[in-house]
Amino acid sequence: MPQPKYRKIAVIGYRSVGKSSLTIQFVEGQFVDSYDPTIENTFNKMVSVNGQDFNLQLVDTAGQDEYSIFPQSHSMDIHGYVLVYAVTSMKSFEVVQVLHDKLLDMVGKIQVPTVLVGNKKDLHMERVIKPEEGKKLAHSWGAAFMESSAKENETAVEVFKRIILEMERADGNVPSEEKKCAVM
Repeated sequence: MPQPKYRKIAVIGYRSVGKSSLTIQFVEGQFVDSYDPTIENTFNKMVSVNGQDFNLQLVDTAGQDEYSIFPQSHSMDIHGYVLVYAVTSMKSFEVVQVLHDKLLDMVGKIQVPTVLVGNKKDLHMERVIKPEEGKKLAHSWGAAFMESSAKENETAVEVFKRIILEMERADGNVPSEEKKCAVM
C-alpha cells in the first residue's frame, strides 16, 4: 500500500458563506446550521481518491473581507485552497476575487491548486450569482469550479475530492482515467 499523502488545505472566503458548514459536513457528515463566527479551526480527515489515501488537514479560516490582511499562515505549507462564496451574496462573490488576488500575491505564484465553490445552491429563491458566472471566474483563474450545499453531504465530499485532484494534477500525478493510452 502506498503511504498516505499528507495534504493541508485552507478553506477561505467571506463571512457566513458556509466555510465551516462545508468543512464539518465533509469531516463529520452533518450539517451545522448555527452560525458561530470561526476564529480558526483545524480538522483532520483521511480520504481515499483513486486508490491513494490522503491524510487531510483542513484549515477552516475566519471569514475575511476585502480589507483583511491575508494571514501569512494561510500561505505556509498549504497545498490547496477551497475558495467559497455564497450564491446568495454578491458581496461574497466580489470578496472571493480579492482574496484570490491576495492569495497569489502572498504565495508568489500565478496559479495554485484551487477550487472555487458557490455554496448555498439549495437557496434557489435567494440566488443572485448564476453558475455561469462562477464557472467563468474559476476558468479565468485556471481553477476548478463547483456549486455545493453544505446541507448535502455528497457535494461537500465532492468539493474536497476535487481539490485533491487539483493538487495531484499540480504535482504531475494525473488520475489514471485521464492517462489512458492505447497500445496499437
